Amino acid sequence: MSAVAPTAQPTTPELVVRVRGLSNSFGKQVVHENLDLDVHAGEIIGVVGGSGTGKSVLMRAILGLRRPQAGQIEVLGVDALSENTTKRLEIERNSGVLYQNGALFSSLTVAENVMVPLKEHHDLPADLIHDLAILKIRLSGLPDNAADKFPSQLSGGMRKRAALARALALDPALLFLDEPTAGLDPISAAAFDQLILSLQRALGLTVFLITHDLDTLYTICNRVAVLADGKVLVNAPLEEVEKYDHPWVQEYFHGPRGRAAQVAKEKR
Repeated sequence: MSAVAPTAQPTTPELVVRVRGLSNSFGKQVVHENLDLDVHAGEIIGVVGGSGTGKSVLMRAILGLRRPQAGQIEVLGVDALSENTTKRLEIERNSGVLYQNGALFSSLTVAENVMVPLKEHHDLPADLIHDLAILKIRLSGLPDNAADKFPSQLSGGMRKRAALARALALDPALLFLDEPTAGLDPISAAAFDQLILSLQRALGLTVFLITHDLDTLYTICNRVAVLADGKVLVNAPLEEVEKYDHPWVQEYFHGPRGRAAQVAKEKR
């Protein structure tokens, strides 16, 4: 009698961000209460929610830029709330951040902006740091001549790409994007979405993406986490999120713009 092969067990995706029991408040205003979130390696996760639900506060807590009132946060297997400087540096060196509106240093050129994290974290020759900065600028889709321009000399879309180049400077495993397509025209926003998708696939990035852009969610996100009522209501593929029984979720995904985004996805 032949042996029966064991049934293959599904593998659990590696967690690069693990948040448990997170609480954030400003005085009497409670933003998060007992919030849990998992981010899997190699995915693009979209984080959505109404105004005041604490999307950026959550990102800042994960990055260690804000200490929560309670909870546990692990990033790339490291305790993000540790007081150990070495552990904090490990997270910083493996994380890239594109802040809302870019947050570039206005007195520095694009190349100098990109070189800031390289100089801060690596002791490399000046010419090598410059060459690495140019490489990141090219990766972001900017022409070489943008390197010597100041942020004020760039269009909104070019500033976003310059900020992305700086976020990629240290070859991070984890990329945080806060409203990357806000303020861009539809063509520029769609091009930026495709750039993120191409970079994620080419570099094996895990992307934590805060956005209000439904087209972005439907175009590039593997899963969507919805923040409401102080917690993550649902964190799942869009097909599941659309069906979640909550007033904000239903209004957001099945309102006029949500329906238009769904139609556009079906056409693609």
